Amino acid sequence: MKELARYLLQNAYIDFQGGIALEDVRKFLREEDSRESRLLLSKLIDEGGVEDLMVTVADCLKEYITTGVNEDTIFEQLRIYSES
Repeated sequence: MKELARYLLQNAYIDFQGGIALEDVRKFLREEDSRESRLLLSKLIDEGGVEDLMVTVADCLKEYITTGVNEDTIFEQLRIYSES
């Protein structure tokens, strides 16, 4: 059982239900108007969409499955992504 649990944990992945358009992201980020939100929006515009963001953040959050994913964890991953 422990080996199976370890295997399942190591092979779990995070996926976001539904899609989100760049325009929807713009609306969320405009309301905040912080340095981080402007940086992220600029990066997404340069990349031409949110697809890379969604894949990267989901992949990075995988390491937090064992300790928990919360709003602060996701915020930190978005910040790191926007600065990369």
